[in-house]
Amino acid sequence: MPRFRTTDELDVAGKRVLLRADLNVPVKDGKVTDATRIDRLAPTIEALIAKGARVIVMSHFGRPKGPDPSQSLRPLVEPLSQAIGGRTVHFAADCVGPEAELVVNALRAGEVALLENLRFHKGEEANDPDFARQLAALGDVYVDDAFSAAHRAHASIDALAHLLPAAAGKNMQGELEALGAAFENPRHPVMALIGGAKVSTKLDLLGFIIRKVDLLAIGGAMANTFLFAKGRPVGRSLCEPDLADIARAILSDAEEAGCDIILPEDAVTADKLEAGVLTRTVGVHAVPMNAMILDIGPQTAARICLALENSRTLVWNGPVGAFETPPFDRATIAIARKIAELTRDGKLMSVAGGGDTVAALAAAGVTDDLSYVSTAGGAFLEWLEGRELPGVAALAIAD
Repeated sequence: MPRFRTTDELDVAGKRVLLRADLNVPVKDGKVTDATRIDRLAPTIEALIAKGARVIVMSHFGRPKGPDPSQSLRPLVEPLSQAIGGRTVHFAADCVGPEAELVVNALRAGEVALLENLRFHKGEEANDPDFARQLAALGDVYVDDAFSAAHRAHASIDALAHLLPAAAGKNMQGELEALGAAFENPRHPVMALIGGAKVSTKLDLLGFIIRKVDLLAIGGAMANTFLFAKGRPVGRSLCEPDLADIARAILSDAEEAGCDIILPEDAVTADKLEAGVLTRTVGVHAVPMNAMILDIGPQTAARICLALENSRTLVWNGPVGAFETPPFDRATIAIARKIAELTRDGKLMSVAGGGDTVAALAAAGVTDDLSYVSTAGGAFLEWLEGRELPGVAALAIAD
Protein backbone atom coordinates (compact mmCIF):
# COMPACT_ATOMS: atom_id res chain seq x y z
CA MET A 1 0.00 0.00 0.00
CA PRO A 2 1.34 3.49 -0.80
CA ARG A 3 2.24 5.80 2.07
CA PHE A 4 -0.13 8.76 2.45
CA ARG A 5 -0.63 11.79 4.68
CA THR A 6 -3.49 11.96 7.15
CA THR A 7 -5.40 14.97 8.44
CA ASP A 8 -3.39 14.71 11.68
CA GLU A 9 -0.29 15.72 9.72
CA LEU A 10 -1.83 18.82 8.15
CA ASP A 11 -1.54 22.40 9.35
CA VAL A 12 -4.94 23.76 8.33
CA ALA A 13 -5.51 26.64 10.77
CA GLY A 14 -7.24 29.42 8.82
CA LYS A 15 -6.74 27.55 5.56
CA ARG A 16 -9.30 26.60 2.95
CA VAL A 17 -9.59 22.81 2.84
CA LEU A 18 -11.18 21.26 -0.23
CA LEU A 19 -12.75 18.08 1.10
CA ARG A 20 -13.74 15.49 -1.53
CA ALA A 21 -16.68 13.50 -0.18
CA ASP A 22 -19.03 10.94 -1.66
CA LEU A 23 -22.48 12.31 -0.95
CA ASN A 24 -24.11 10.25 -3.69
CA VAL A 25 -26.80 9.15 -1.24
CA PRO A 26 -30.37 7.99 -1.92
CA VAL A 27 -32.85 10.88 -2.05
CA LYS A 28 -36.62 10.57 -2.41
CA ASP A 29 -38.98 13.54 -2.70
CA GLY A 30 -36.13 15.85 -1.73
CA LYS A 31 -35.32 13.90 1.46
CA VAL A 32 -32.24 11.76 2.15
CA THR A 33 -33.38 8.21 2.89
CA ASP A 34 -29.99 6.81 3.98
CA ALA A 35 -27.49 9.22 5.56
CA THR A 36 -24.73 6.66 6.21
CA ARG A 37 -22.20 8.31 3.92
CA ILE A 38 -23.00 11.75 5.35
CA ASP A 39 -22.57 10.48 8.90
CA ARG A 40 -19.25 8.84 7.99
CA LEU A 41 -17.96 12.15 6.64
CA ALA A 42 -18.69 14.00 9.89
CA PRO A 43 -15.53 12.97 11.83
CA THR A 44 -13.29 14.40 9.11
CA ILE A 45 -15.19 17.70 8.99
CA GLU A 46 -15.16 17.96 12.78
CA ALA A 47 -11.42 17.22 12.96
CA LEU A 48 -10.70 19.94 10.40
CA ILE A 49 -13.00 22.42 12.12
CA ALA A 50 -11.29 21.73 15.45
CA LYS A 51 -7.99 22.77 13.84
CA GLY A 52 -9.50 26.03 12.58
CA ALA A 53 -9.93 25.12 8.94
CA ARG A 54 -12.42 26.58 6.51
CA VAL A 55 -13.99 23.43 5.07
CA ILE A 56 -15.29 23.29 1.51
CA VAL A 57 -17.12 20.01 0.77
CA MET A 58 -17.25 18.74 -2.83
CA SER A 59 -19.13 15.75 -4.21
CA HIS A 60 -20.76 14.24 -7.26
CA PHE A 61 -24.41 13.18 -7.27
CA GLY A 62 -26.05 10.94 -9.84
CA ARG A 63 -25.14 11.05 -13.52
CA PRO A 64 -26.34 14.44 -14.83
CA LYS A 65 -25.53 15.48 -18.40
CA GLY A 66 -25.11 19.08 -17.27
CA PRO A 67 -26.78 21.35 -14.69
CA ASP A 68 -29.95 19.58 -13.52
CA PRO A 69 -32.01 20.87 -10.55
CA SER A 70 -33.26 17.33 -9.86
CA GLN A 71 -29.67 16.29 -9.10
CA SER A 72 -28.64 19.26 -7.01
CA LEU A 73 -26.79 18.78 -3.74
CA ARG A 74 -28.91 21.48 -2.09
CA PRO A 75 -31.18 18.91 -0.31
CA LEU A 76 -28.06 17.61 1.46
CA VAL A 77 -27.35 20.88 3.27
CA GLU A 78 -29.67 20.10 6.19
CA PRO A 79 -28.60 16.44 6.70
CA LEU A 80 -24.95 17.50 6.53
CA SER A 81 -25.61 20.22 9.08
CA GLN A 82 -27.28 17.69 11.41
CA ALA A 83 -24.35 15.28 11.04
CA ILE A 84 -21.91 17.93 12.32
CA GLY A 85 -23.92 18.96 15.35
CA GLY A 86 -26.25 21.51 13.78
CA ARG A 87 -23.52 23.82 12.50
CA THR A 88 -24.48 26.04 9.58
CA VAL A 89 -23.54 24.70 6.16
CA HIS A 90 -23.33 27.38 3.50
CA PHE A 91 -24.29 26.35 -0.04
CA ALA A 92 -22.69 27.47 -3.29
CA ALA A 93 -24.89 27.15 -6.38
CA ASP A 94 -21.85 26.14 -8.45
CA CYS A 95 -18.64 24.26 -7.68
CA VAL A 96 -16.31 26.65 -9.57
CA GLY A 97 -16.40 30.25 -10.75
CA PRO A 98 -17.83 33.43 -9.18
CA GLU A 99 -20.69 31.80 -7.21
CA ALA A 100 -18.36 29.30 -5.57
CA GLU A 101 -15.71 31.97 -4.91
CA LEU A 102 -18.25 34.25 -3.24
CA VAL A 103 -19.30 31.58 -0.74
CA VAL A 104 -15.78 30.26 -0.11
CA ASN A 105 -14.26 33.72 0.40
CA ALA A 106 -16.93 34.55 2.98
CA LEU A 107 -16.09 31.52 5.14
CA ARG A 108 -14.47 32.08 8.51
CA ALA A 109 -12.27 29.64 10.41
CA GLY A 110 -14.37 26.69 11.58
CA GLU A 111 -17.12 27.22 9.01
CA VAL A 112 -18.35 24.80 6.34
CA ALA A 113 -19.58 25.19 2.77
CA LEU A 114 -21.04 22.66 0.34
CA LEU A 115 -20.42 23.15 -3.37
CA GLU A 116 -22.92 22.21 -6.06
CA ASN A 117 -22.68 18.87 -7.91
CA LEU A 118 -19.25 18.44 -9.52
CA ARG A 119 -20.75 16.49 -12.40
CA PHE A 120 -22.67 19.53 -13.60
CA HIS A 121 -19.34 20.22 -15.36
CA LYS A 122 -18.07 17.83 -18.04
CA GLY A 123 -14.51 18.48 -16.87
CA GLU A 124 -15.09 16.42 -13.73
CA GLU A 125 -15.55 13.02 -15.35
CA ALA A 126 -13.04 13.90 -18.10
CA ASN A 127 -10.35 14.47 -15.44
CA ASP A 128 -9.80 17.81 -17.17
CA PRO A 129 -6.73 19.69 -15.83
CA ASP A 130 -8.32 23.09 -16.43
CA PHE A 131 -11.37 22.14 -14.36
CA ALA A 132 -9.06 20.78 -11.64
CA ARG A 133 -7.20 24.10 -11.59
CA GLN A 134 -10.50 25.96 -11.16
CA LEU A 135 -11.26 23.77 -8.15
CA ALA A 136 -7.73 24.19 -6.77
CA ALA A 137 -8.16 27.97 -6.87
CA LEU A 138 -10.81 27.60 -4.14
CA GLY A 139 -8.50 25.89 -1.66
CA ASP A 140 -5.11 25.75 0.02
CA VAL A 141 -5.19 22.06 0.99
CA TYR A 142 -6.90 18.96 -0.46
CA VAL A 143 -8.38 16.13 1.61
CA ASP A 144 -9.93 13.06 0.00
CA ASP A 145 -12.47 11.22 2.15
CA ALA A 146 -14.25 9.46 -0.71
CA PHE A 147 -12.77 5.96 -0.94
CA SER A 148 -16.04 4.84 -2.56
CA ALA A 149 -15.16 7.02 -5.58
CA ALA A 150 -11.42 6.26 -5.53
CA HIS A 151 -11.68 3.91 -8.53
CA ARG A 152 -12.62 6.83 -10.78
CA ALA A 153 -9.93 8.99 -12.41
CA HIS A 154 -11.99 12.18 -12.20
CA ALA A 155 -10.74 15.74 -11.80
CA SER A 156 -11.70 16.17 -8.13
CA ILE A 157 -10.14 12.77 -7.27
CA ASP A 158 -7.04 12.52 -9.45
CA ALA A 159 -5.89 15.76 -11.09
CA LEU A 160 -6.77 17.99 -8.11
CA ALA A 161 -4.76 15.85 -5.67
CA HIS A 162 -1.58 16.77 -7.58
CA LEU A 163 -2.20 20.53 -7.40
CA LEU A 164 -2.43 21.04 -3.62
CA PRO A 165 -0.92 19.47 -0.49
CA ALA A 166 -3.03 16.30 -0.21
CA ALA A 167 -4.09 13.94 2.56
CA ALA A 168 -6.57 11.17 3.31
CA GLY A 169 -9.63 11.97 5.42
CA LYS A 170 -10.64 9.87 8.44
CA ASN A 171 -12.91 7.55 6.45
CA MET A 172 -10.38 7.08 3.64
CA GLN A 173 -7.64 6.47 6.22
CA GLY A 174 -9.77 3.87 8.05
CA GLU A 175 -10.61 2.10 4.80
CA LEU A 176 -7.01 1.93 3.61
CA GLU A 177 -5.72 0.79 6.99
CA ALA A 178 -8.37 -1.93 7.22
CA LEU A 179 -7.68 -3.22 3.71
CA GLY A 180 -3.96 -3.02 4.35
CA ALA A 181 -4.36 -5.09 7.52
CA ALA A 182 -6.37 -7.66 5.56
CA PHE A 183 -4.02 -7.96 2.59
CA GLU A 184 -0.65 -6.29 3.13
CA ASN A 185 0.44 -7.80 6.42
CA PRO A 186 -2.43 -9.95 7.73
CA ARG A 187 -2.54 -12.40 10.58
CA HIS A 188 -2.77 -15.92 9.17
CA PRO A 189 -4.74 -18.01 8.43
CA VAL A 190 -6.50 -15.56 6.11
CA MET A 191 -9.98 -16.50 4.88
CA ALA A 192 -12.10 -14.96 2.15
CA LEU A 193 -15.86 -15.47 1.94
CA ILE A 194 -17.14 -14.60 -1.52
CA GLY A 195 -20.80 -14.82 -2.51
CA GLY A 196 -23.21 -13.14 -4.85
CA ALA A 197 -25.06 -14.07 -7.99
CA LYS A 198 -22.60 -14.44 -10.84
CA VAL A 199 -19.08 -15.76 -11.31
CA SER A 200 -18.76 -13.52 -14.39
CA THR A 201 -18.79 -10.37 -12.26
CA LYS A 202 -16.09 -11.68 -9.90
CA LEU A 203 -13.60 -13.45 -12.16
CA ASP A 204 -10.84 -10.90 -11.52
CA LEU A 205 -11.57 -10.99 -7.79
CA LEU A 206 -11.39 -14.78 -7.58
CA GLY A 207 -8.27 -14.93 -9.72
CA PHE A 208 -6.47 -12.42 -7.49
CA ILE A 209 -7.73 -13.50 -4.10
CA ILE A 210 -6.73 -17.17 -4.32
CA ARG A 211 -3.11 -15.96 -4.27
CA LYS A 212 -3.70 -13.79 -1.21
CA VAL A 213 -5.65 -16.03 1.18
CA ASP A 214 -5.26 -19.45 2.79
CA LEU A 215 -8.91 -20.42 2.47
CA LEU A 216 -11.73 -19.34 0.16
CA ALA A 217 -15.37 -20.15 0.84
CA ILE A 218 -17.70 -19.65 -2.14
CA GLY A 219 -21.45 -19.22 -1.64
CA GLY A 220 -24.44 -17.58 -3.25
CA ALA A 221 -25.68 -18.41 -6.72
CA MET A 222 -22.13 -18.12 -8.05
CA ALA A 223 -21.31 -21.36 -6.20
CA ASN A 224 -23.79 -23.13 -8.51
CA THR A 225 -21.46 -22.60 -11.46
CA PHE A 226 -18.65 -24.30 -9.54
CA LEU A 227 -20.96 -27.16 -8.57
CA PHE A 228 -21.99 -27.53 -12.22
CA ALA A 229 -18.33 -27.53 -13.23
CA LYS A 230 -17.76 -30.43 -10.85
CA GLY A 231 -20.65 -32.39 -12.37
CA ARG A 232 -23.19 -31.73 -9.62
CA PRO A 233 -26.89 -31.30 -10.52
CA VAL A 234 -28.11 -27.73 -10.07
CA GLY A 235 -31.71 -28.08 -11.31
CA ARG A 236 -33.18 -24.72 -12.37
CA SER A 237 -30.74 -22.75 -10.25
CA LEU A 238 -29.08 -19.55 -11.45
CA CYS A 239 -25.92 -20.82 -13.12
CA GLU A 240 -23.43 -19.88 -15.84
CA PRO A 241 -22.66 -23.16 -17.63
CA ASP A 242 -20.48 -21.40 -20.22
CA LEU A 243 -18.05 -20.52 -17.42
CA ALA A 244 -17.58 -24.13 -16.29
CA ASP A 245 -14.07 -24.32 -17.80
CA ILE A 246 -13.08 -21.07 -16.09
CA ALA A 247 -14.51 -22.31 -12.78
CA ARG A 248 -12.43 -25.50 -13.09
CA ALA A 249 -9.36 -23.40 -13.88
CA ILE A 250 -9.92 -21.28 -10.77
CA LEU A 251 -10.18 -24.42 -8.63
CA SER A 252 -6.98 -25.76 -10.21
CA ASP A 253 -5.12 -22.45 -9.74
CA ALA A 254 -6.25 -22.30 -6.11
CA GLU A 255 -4.85 -25.75 -5.45
CA GLU A 256 -1.57 -24.73 -7.07
CA ALA A 257 -1.47 -21.56 -4.94
CA GLY A 258 -2.09 -23.53 -1.74
CA CYS A 259 -5.54 -21.99 -1.21
CA ASP A 260 -8.15 -24.40 0.12
CA ILE A 261 -11.68 -24.02 -1.28
CA ILE A 262 -14.97 -24.57 0.51
CA LEU A 263 -17.91 -25.21 -1.82
CA PRO A 264 -21.46 -26.06 -0.68
CA GLU A 265 -21.97 -29.64 0.50
CA ASP A 266 -25.71 -29.21 1.05
CA ALA A 267 -28.28 -26.69 -0.12
CA VAL A 268 -31.69 -25.28 0.70
CA THR A 269 -33.87 -25.68 -2.39
CA ALA A 270 -37.35 -24.61 -3.47
CA ASP A 271 -39.47 -24.55 -6.61
CA LYS A 272 -39.54 -20.74 -6.60
CA LEU A 273 -37.92 -17.76 -4.90
CA GLU A 274 -40.71 -16.56 -2.66
CA ALA A 275 -41.06 -15.75 1.04
CA GLY A 276 -42.47 -18.61 3.09
CA VAL A 277 -42.25 -21.12 0.24
CA LEU A 278 -41.88 -24.85 1.01
CA THR A 279 -38.16 -25.69 1.17
CA ARG A 280 -36.12 -28.84 1.09
CA THR A 281 -32.54 -29.27 2.28
CA VAL A 282 -30.55 -31.76 0.22
CA GLY A 283 -26.96 -32.76 -0.44
CA VAL A 284 -25.47 -31.13 -3.53
CA HIS A 285 -25.48 -34.53 -5.24
CA ALA A 286 -29.27 -34.69 -4.95
CA VAL A 287 -30.70 -31.35 -6.13
CA PRO A 288 -34.04 -32.07 -7.87
CA MET A 289 -34.28 -31.20 -11.56
CA ASN A 290 -37.21 -28.81 -11.01
CA ALA A 291 -35.74 -27.08 -7.94
CA MET A 292 -33.50 -24.05 -7.38
CA ILE A 293 -30.62 -23.78 -4.92
CA LEU A 294 -31.42 -20.63 -2.91
CA ASP A 295 -29.17 -20.93 0.15
CA ILE A 296 -26.31 -23.02 1.42
CA GLY A 297 -27.41 -25.77 3.79
CA PRO A 298 -26.77 -26.03 7.54
CA GLN A 299 -23.90 -28.48 7.07
CA THR A 300 -22.06 -26.04 4.79
CA ALA A 301 -22.83 -23.10 7.07
CA ALA A 302 -21.41 -25.07 10.03
CA ARG A 303 -18.26 -25.87 8.04
CA ILE A 304 -17.78 -22.18 7.19
CA CYS A 305 -18.29 -21.20 10.84
CA LEU A 306 -15.69 -23.77 11.92
CA ALA A 307 -13.27 -22.38 9.32
CA LEU A 308 -13.91 -18.89 10.71
CA GLU A 309 -12.99 -20.11 14.20
CA ASN A 310 -9.66 -21.31 12.83
CA SER A 311 -8.95 -18.08 10.90
CA ARG A 312 -7.40 -14.84 12.13
CA THR A 313 -8.29 -12.52 9.23
CA LEU A 314 -11.43 -12.43 7.09
CA VAL A 315 -12.45 -10.57 3.94
CA TRP A 316 -16.15 -10.91 3.09
CA ASN A 317 -17.93 -9.84 -0.10
CA GLY A 318 -21.37 -11.17 -1.02
CA PRO A 319 -24.13 -13.12 0.78
CA VAL A 320 -24.22 -16.93 0.63
CA GLY A 321 -27.94 -17.16 -0.25
CA ALA A 322 -30.88 -15.15 -1.56
CA PHE A 323 -30.91 -13.37 1.81
CA GLU A 324 -33.46 -10.70 0.83
CA THR A 325 -36.16 -13.40 0.81
CA PRO A 326 -36.71 -15.39 4.03
CA PRO A 327 -36.07 -18.20 4.77
CA PHE A 328 -33.08 -18.03 2.42
CA ASP A 329 -31.39 -15.54 4.73
CA ARG A 330 -30.65 -18.08 7.47
CA ALA A 331 -27.11 -19.09 6.51
CA THR A 332 -25.96 -15.54 5.71
CA ILE A 333 -27.30 -14.22 9.03
CA ALA A 334 -25.86 -17.15 11.02
CA ILE A 335 -22.44 -16.62 9.44
CA ALA A 336 -22.63 -12.84 9.98
CA ARG A 337 -23.36 -13.37 13.67
CA LYS A 338 -20.48 -15.85 13.96
CA ILE A 339 -18.11 -13.35 12.38
CA ALA A 340 -19.35 -10.67 14.78
CA GLU A 341 -18.90 -12.94 17.80
CA LEU A 342 -15.33 -13.88 16.85
CA THR A 343 -14.49 -10.24 16.13
CA ARG A 344 -15.90 -9.04 19.47
CA ASP A 345 -13.84 -11.71 21.24
CA GLY A 346 -10.68 -10.43 19.56
CA LYS A 347 -10.14 -13.69 17.68
CA LEU A 348 -10.78 -12.37 14.17
CA MET A 349 -9.90 -9.26 12.17
CA SER A 350 -12.92 -8.89 9.85
CA VAL A 351 -13.33 -6.64 6.82
CA ALA A 352 -16.58 -6.73 4.84
CA GLY A 353 -17.93 -4.68 1.97
CA GLY A 354 -20.31 -4.47 -0.97
CA GLY A 355 -23.92 -3.31 -0.96
CA ASP A 356 -25.54 -6.70 -0.39
CA THR A 357 -23.02 -7.60 2.30
CA VAL A 358 -23.67 -4.35 4.16
CA ALA A 359 -27.42 -5.00 3.92
CA ALA A 360 -26.94 -8.55 5.23
CA LEU A 361 -24.93 -7.28 8.20
CA ALA A 362 -27.68 -4.78 8.96
CA ALA A 363 -30.30 -7.55 8.75
CA ALA A 364 -28.24 -9.60 11.20
CA GLY A 365 -27.87 -6.58 13.50
CA VAL A 366 -24.07 -6.78 13.60
CA THR A 367 -22.87 -3.91 11.39
CA ASP A 368 -20.98 -2.28 14.26
CA ASP A 369 -19.37 -5.50 15.47
CA LEU A 370 -16.97 -6.15 12.59
CA SER A 371 -13.47 -4.66 12.46
CA TYR A 372 -14.38 -2.63 9.37
CA VAL A 373 -17.40 -2.43 7.10
CA SER A 374 -16.82 -0.72 3.76
CA THR A 375 -19.66 1.15 2.08
CA ALA A 376 -17.51 1.70 -1.01
CA GLY A 377 -19.06 -0.76 -3.45
CA GLY A 378 -17.13 -0.61 -6.72
CA ALA A 379 -13.91 0.72 -5.19
CA PHE A 380 -13.93 -2.03 -2.54
CA LEU A 381 -14.39 -4.68 -5.23
CA GLU A 382 -11.63 -3.25 -7.43
CA TRP A 383 -9.27 -3.17 -4.46
CA LEU A 384 -10.05 -6.84 -3.81
CA GLU A 385 -9.24 -7.49 -7.48
CA GLY A 386 -5.76 -6.07 -6.97
CA ARG A 387 -6.28 -3.00 -9.15
CA GLU A 388 -4.60 0.34 -8.54
CA LEU A 389 -7.21 2.93 -7.56
CA PRO A 390 -6.57 6.42 -9.03
CA GLY A 391 -7.83 8.16 -5.90
CA VAL A 392 -5.45 6.19 -3.69
CA ALA A 393 -2.48 6.45 -6.05
CA ALA A 394 -2.98 10.24 -6.20
CA LEU A 395 -2.46 10.51 -2.42
CA ALA A 396 0.76 8.51 -2.43
CA ILE A 397 3.85 10.15 -0.95
CA ALA A 398 7.05 9.39 -2.84
CA ASP A 399 9.63 7.67 -0.64
